[in-house]
Amino acid sequence: MFDTTSDASRSDRSFLADSRAIEGLPVRLVIALVVGVASLSVMMGMIGSIDGLVATELDAQPQPEVTTPGSQAIDVAVVDPDGTRVSDATVIVRSGSARIDGVATARTDGDGIATVDIDPELGPNQSDGTLSIEIKPPAGSDYVDERENTSVLVVED
Repeated sequence: MFDTTSDASRSDRSFLADSRAIEGLPVRLVIALVVGVASLSVMMGMIGSIDGLVATELDAQPQPEVTTPGSQAIDVAVVDPDGTRVSDATVIVRSGSARIDGVATARTDGDGIATVDIDPELGPNQSDGTLSIEIKPPAGSDYVDERENTSVLVVED
């Protein structure tokens, strides 16, 4: 009734003669790749919005922002993006176009303010200059200081 050998050989011949066997494969791979990349980007966006994995940028608010050459103290408030002051951060003041000897450092108190003693100088024929401020966040916190902070402007009397 049924001749299985002839059916098997007939299907082998038709498979071997079929040149369309992998025609749909590259299209399916491209679709799978596009869907996979889109899914991955959605998942990474969800992970990035979790507060535990996000670092918070700190900013420095010096008072006064404009000063003159000579020995003095400036108060630097360290704040997060919401304006909340941060305690136990280290404030570092360095020479910019105005000069100080070495670096001046201070740690913020419970109110988030550090008082830094500086003695800025301007060069000959220089009417103004700046001092740069850097913040070292408290140890073990999720704070970072990657962006440039407000500089202190030093102007000749």
